[in-house]
Amino acid sequence: MRTARLLTGTALAVASAALCAAPAYGAGTGSIELYPGAVAPGAEVTVNTASCEADDAVTGDAGAVGAGGFALIPSAHEGDAVGRFEVPPSAQPGTYEIVVRCSSGTRMTGDLVVTLTSTQESRPQTQVHPRGSVKTGVGGALGPDPVQTAAGVAALAVAAAGGTWLLHRRARGDGI
Repeated sequence: MRTARLLTGTALAVASAALCAAPAYGAGTGSIELYPGAVAPGAEVTVNTASCEADDAVTGDAGAVGAGGFALIPSAHEGDAVGRFEVPPSAQPGTYEIVVRCSSGTRMTGDLVVTLTSTQESRPQTQVHPRGSVKTGVGGALGPDPVQTAAGVAALAVAAAGGTWLLHRRARGDGI
């Protein structure tokens, strides 16, 4: 019984982390992107769409979450329309439908997940220290493959011995 609860809790944590990391896309004739896709009450949400025409007036409706209407304005980023709204501090946890409409008649929706805490607040602030070798493709310090390391050392030893032999012959005047 305890193992089942642990597995269920882990599965729910992974699912909510996936929802927080991925933008929400709507259905219909176009799509909208909500960033972040999961927020705490009081947070600001950015809405982005490339589904409207350049001369369309674009409006959004976040009334389901209690934020009301908002305007989207043209952006320099790939012709997208971008708008923002704030999730009210009184919003309850759950999934809410956000609607965007173009003046040409296109209607798009996306789901916003409201959680009890912000995903950024719940992440521990720990410093990460790098480990291992640098994978640059042009060699590097002792990598994880000892065969490649030995081959590189052998090639350098042969080159050093050959260079020393040539310099020695030149110093003796053997005609090189």
